[in-house]
Amino acid sequence: MDIRIEFFQELAESCVLPTSQQGVEQVWQLLLLCLLCRLLCRPGLLSSVKHLGSVAAGLYALYLFFEQSMVWVLLLSLLCYSALFLNRHFSSRRIFLSATILIYLLMGELHMINTMVWAMKGSSLAFDLDRSTVLAVPNSLEFTGYILFVGTVIFAPWVSYSSYKEAIERYKLTLAWLQMFSVSWVKCQVCLVISNCISYLVCFSPVCRWLHAYENAISFHFRNYFVGHLRESTTVLAGVGFTEDEDNVKWDLKVVKLLNVELLRSMVLVVTSWNIPCLADVLKNVLKLGTFPSIIVTYTASALLHGMSFHLGAVLLLSFHLLSVLRERLAAIFSPCILSKQCPTNCCHQHQKELWVYGINITFSAMAIFHLTYLGSLFDADIENLAAEEGYVANHSIQKWSELSWASHWLVFACRVFYRLIQ
Repeated sequence: MDIRIEFFQELAESCVLPTSQQGVEQVWQLLLLCLLCRLLCRPGLLSSVKHLGSVAAGLYALYLFFEQSMVWVLLLSLLCYSALFLNRHFSSRRIFLSATILIYLLMGELHMINTMVWAMKGSSLAFDLDRSTVLAVPNSLEFTGYILFVGTVIFAPWVSYSSYKEAIERYKLTLAWLQMFSVSWVKCQVCLVISNCISYLVCFSPVCRWLHAYENAISFHFRNYFVGHLRESTTVLAGVGFTEDEDNVKWDLKVVKLLNVELLRSMVLVVTSWNIPCLADVLKNVLKLGTFPSIIVTYTASALLHGMSFHLGAVLLLSFHLLSVLRERLAAIFSPCILSKQCPTNCCHQHQKELWVYGINITFSAMAIFHLTYLGSLFDADIENLAAEEGYVANHSIQKWSELSWASHWLVFACRVFYRLIQ
């Protein structure tokens, strides 16, 4: 018992407390800026003053985190507004602006910060203008206030121009608002602690390579959960993230769904449970392409937003596709509720709650977790700095996957053979 107490004391002193302290030190100024921006948007002030306050807070936040590199965001903002203004009388602004943004991103890919989220803001505004959701091109102050809105300028998530306008024009300092922020902030800190301290709890010996791979996967996942809940915190604190039904205001912003990934039903949830507002906007604009193409586009957007390497993304996409089509084929043959997405209560499948149906779903869930653990073996803290600069080196991937006997690749191959046999 004394050994356990000493272990947890050491864990708290050497990891939990320093991690929590560093988390607060890194973002307290940003949180303060978000709160000041929210307090500035009280009734009685001119809208231009509120937009100007949003611009000032956003600029200061950009300088705190990016310093001179913030110029790339400002150039992109100027480019987006110029494209919208010059094409304000045309009905296909989204095509021209999207092409312009793509060229800008490709030209600066090697030497500028990731401006994907700011690009999404500009392109989504163009889509809203074409759909008449936004009636006219905002003036330069309104547009800059939206692009540099302090609640989303650093960690995102994407929010629509209409949501930004509601946050600027409507003052909603309520207990529900404070509760939403507090819960998101606590989740943020917990995820940060788990990400940094998981190595103390999961694997103390290199004997079990799969436990070490699972440790790397969990650490990587919770780093992303930390960022996701931090996005919720800053966005809600700045006043965005509510829906209103008559006089009932509900703060319901969701950026990440942790349980959908850790206890996932299928690989589809891996694609749709990260950075939810951004991916929901992408999916909304590409649904006309069809279900599977829209999922592929959404998956690609997710990969871009999370900096995923090509070979890692290819393996994830292949496993996602094969498991999905295999479930569809088995469902067509035996008529059980085993599709990638949970069936509604009134579905047409003959077998819904039988024990063997639950067994098949659990098997596919275990396979999905197995794939994520296999991929998680690449996210090793020893190469994190190298990965940030050069991407995940192919030699490192080959080494890690060979240590695990290429198990996930063999499983994908076996699924492919089985699918061909029952086709």
